[in-house]
Amino acid sequence: MDKELKSQQMRKLAPELDPLRIGTGWKPEELSLPQVIIESTFGDSHPGSGHLDKLVEAARKGVKDAGGHGARYYCTDMCDGESQGTDGINYSLVSREMIANMIEIQANATPFDAGVFIASCDKGMPGNLIGMARVDIPSVVVTGGTMCAGPELLTLNELGYYSARYERGEISKERLEWAKRNACPGCGACSFIGTASTMQIMAEALGLSLPGSALLPADSPDLSDYAYRAGKRAVELAYEGTKPSDIVTLESFENAILVHAAISGSTNSLLHLPALAHEFGIEIDGDTFDRLHRGARYLLDLRPTGKWPAEVFYYAGGVPAIMEEIKGHLHLDAMTVTGKTVGENLQELKQNGFYEKCQKWLDRFNEKYGLSLTKEDIIRPYDKAIGCDGSIAVLKGNLAPEGAVIKHTACPKEMFNVVLNARPFDSEEECLDAVLHHKVNPGDAVFIRYEGPKGSGMPEMFYTSEAISSDPELGRSIALITDGRFSGASTGPVIGHCSPEAMSGGPIALVEEGDLIEINIPERKLNIIGVKGERKTAEEMDEILKERKQNYIPHHSKYKKGALRLFAEHAASPMKGAYLDFDD
Repeated sequence: MDKELKSQQMRKLAPELDPLRIGTGWKPEELSLPQVIIESTFGDSHPGSGHLDKLVEAARKGVKDAGGHGARYYCTDMCDGESQGTDGINYSLVSREMIANMIEIQANATPFDAGVFIASCDKGMPGNLIGMARVDIPSVVVTGGTMCAGPELLTLNELGYYSARYERGEISKERLEWAKRNACPGCGACSFIGTASTMQIMAEALGLSLPGSALLPADSPDLSDYAYRAGKRAVELAYEGTKPSDIVTLESFENAILVHAAISGSTNSLLHLPALAHEFGIEIDGDTFDRLHRGARYLLDLRPTGKWPAEVFYYAGGVPAIMEEIKGHLHLDAMTVTGKTVGENLQELKQNGFYEKCQKWLDRFNEKYGLSLTKEDIIRPYDKAIGCDGSIAVLKGNLAPEGAVIKHTACPKEMFNVVLNARPFDSEEECLDAVLHHKVNPGDAVFIRYEGPKGSGMPEMFYTSEAISSDPELGRSIALITDGRFSGASTGPVIGHCSPEAMSGGPIALVEEGDLIEINIPERKLNIIGVKGERKTAEEMDEILKERKQNYIPHHSKYKKGALRLFAEHAASPMKGAYLDFDD
């Protein structure tokens, strides 16, 4: 505490600083207090950010009550769901980089002693984490929570099924409109274990948010209390001088990945966690995920691969309850933002009545819906796991030398070891039309390529994946392979992040109609093993692919200006996190 705070050092160097802040509304006596930047993605962009102003104010009050002053800064995120099926989705992944850039600019342009970072959703949460890592001042993350389920426990991930069934004439327009009107009854991240929910959980698992705070219902008074406490903790951290880089280690990421396996988290985490690790100077990649997922227990029975909405995650004990079940595999001595270790936090929660509070909320949920859910129905005990091999596999072979990603917990067992016929498409629109109108057949491997970071920004292939998985026949007999990515809500036999991507001349660009495609999830294989329906030896395929590569005509980027051009020119490989890489 004897060390002068950074904000006070900067006041001496910039005489204009005090009067400009007074003009902004700061009181003169507040200028000498610890100064805390409160970053959020608040805005009217979507339900995941529309409520964050309340958490901002709760955190600001916590800062004030701890003897500091909080300054509100904003960088609103976009909504993948609102952009699905349009070119707007191409901006999704690059928006993560731009949010991180803006946080870096805002927090470094003027002096702050600590930060509170508040976000909920797909790119806002990882964008804030990456920005926080770059700024590296004492910080606490506040996750914005999940929306509650609608009537009939309806959640947004089911809209793809409703839409595909309507397109096939299986339900009426009125039933589709009912689903649209009721799938999002309020604010918060979408109520399933998609990317938004996963990354909220990852923030806590990394030790960067307060224990038990991830993925609460967005309207819960407990969430506002966590935001308040985060504000107070930020001021304490300012005096302690503990930065995120003092907390986060390789062991922290291994803990997070083991939690990811237990929750069957979104495949997009294989983009966001490596990109975040890169900011800390730590190297993790798809192989790290694959190694830690092998033999890991999958415990969480929540949508899209399970039964219940994400609203009940907190009611069952949240991240602490997950960690209790798998703690024999965790680094319990990993440090956290509380100043205590993971193990110490878990012990403290058991002693302070955390689980009893969660049970009261579960009792209220059961009463509301006429259910009798128990904690074990939501988070299975370790010895009664849903699965025992994690949830993610990284496949490699001559089709994906750097790797490709599949959530095998969402894939039908019939597709775990198959040989399929290649049907390549150079855009999602062509492929979706073929799937919806049964222009593809059982036994096909449907490709969507030129959709990677350098191709079109790496959008989600959500509608096509949903059209496949919702079709009773195709969902168990064809696969979708892409250098793009999938929504955290996606299910079915879908393989993404195929690297190197087509735009970089990767083997996925060389696939031709009628090639034989080997998918072997247990052995982690993804190979081209034949041509025109005829099997070839590995040596023969190497020669065929070498010849195709020589005759390959590269595609030119369709982006000539702006953020998407920047991303197309500098995005790293998806298997490294697709961050902006200026070293190449």
